Amino acid sequence: MPQAGGGSAPEYGGPASAGYGTPPAPDGSPPRYGTAAAGNSPAPAGYGPPPPAGAPAPHPVGSADRPGAAGEVPNPGSGEPALPPATPPAAPADPHGTPAPGVRFDRRATEPDEYPLQAPDPRVPEAAPAHPVPPAEPAKVCVACRAGRVDDDGYCENCGHAQPRERDHMEQESGPVAAVSDRGLRHHRNEDAFSIGTTALPDGSPATVAIVCDGVSSATRPDDASLAASRAAGAALLAALPQGTHPQQAMHEAIVAASQAVNSLAEEPATAREHAPHQNAPACTIVGAVVTAGLLVVGWVGDSRAYWVPLDRGAPAARLTEDDSWAAQMVAAGLMNEAEAYADERAHAITGWLGADAYELEPHTASFKPDRPGVVVVCTDGLWNYAEAAEEMADVLPRDAAARPLHSARVLVGHALDGGGHDNVTVAVVPFPAPPQGAGSA
Repeated sequence: MPQAGGGSAPEYGGPASAGYGTPPAPDGSPPRYGTAAAGNSPAPAGYGPPPPAGAPAPHPVGSADRPGAAGEVPNPGSGEPALPPATPPAAPADPHGTPAPGVRFDRRATEPDEYPLQAPDPRVPEAAPAHPVPPAEPAKVCVACRAGRVDDDGYCENCGHAQPRERDHMEQESGPVAAVSDRGLRHHRNEDAFSIGTTALPDGSPATVAIVCDGVSSATRPDDASLAASRAAGAALLAALPQGTHPQQAMHEAIVAASQAVNSLAEEPATAREHAPHQNAPACTIVGAVVTAGLLVVGWVGDSRAYWVPLDRGAPAARLTEDDSWAAQMVAAGLMNEAEAYADERAHAITGWLGADAYELEPHTASFKPDRPGVVVVCTDGLWNYAEAAEEMADVLPRDAAARPLHSARVLVGHALDGGGHDNVTVAVVPFPAPPQGAGSA
């Protein structure tokens, strides 16, 4: 149960060690190609035995200044007519199909260091490539030293600094809603995820959606669980609301869809479980909000929370969710007050979550009809640990949050990081518009 918030070895050796190579000639002369120390790999085509001592070096075949007719090689000192070019001896077959690595054959003294290539004729148009070659992506530069190139593993080749991953810090703004998620200062990865969006109801009025999920760290693949849940719940809401489904019913169905998405992550092949028998099922918490004209709906499982903060700070703020946690159970049973319960080391042990090993799924939903404009703060415990009471959250939230939701989400995440950033931090800020005349609380 999650208990956290949130054959034989190959033989090595080259062919030389096995006795491969050309044996010495019967008269004791050295082999024609290579050296025994190098494995006697075949010489490249065109290379034969060196000329006898004192013999003049022949001109390279194809040299422009050689004597004789084209295609002939002179036979100096013989008085005989020029002979046709000699066919180079065939290279002996390599028993392994390829030359041994590290073999080097020196050039003759008369060979040039480089072979000049004829320039292309500008009058002959080049054939266009069959498929256009996409431009190469620019090399990533280290965020730490600003000089080194980042390798494929995400580390700087200059200073070795690990580069931020895509989910280390995420920001998104969609219409009036915005969300920010950060890895925090103590975790090695971000196990939170969010989904935000806007749509229209059948009557054409707008609806805003925000989902925030917190992976359970003691479970396997918590980051995958939170991502799957947030995507599934967000997609379900944005599909159901335009069809006329009541927002509270749509929220319930969205949490069920999120639970199914997380459950599917546990369907691994038997071989995977054999290699990791002690791993448990992926799990996460979820909290979401839907804002329509005059109606606010929240839904949750676990200890991620939603807060209501009115624009008129003279009115009280409120927490809209109740944690599925050990501390909340102690308070509800009257065994501890809230301060005592949340000071206990068992406080954040959750009693409800999404995952294949969870107890029977019980999505919580609630609907409200605020009588004034305000802002809904949807967050993980990485934030509310540093602003637990509704009044504390209201004090941290900028007063212009309804007009600047992305800025406000950044401020809230910064508050958690300034407080220590012990956990991943994710928050969505959802403005609630002025309600229609005659609306009241529900």
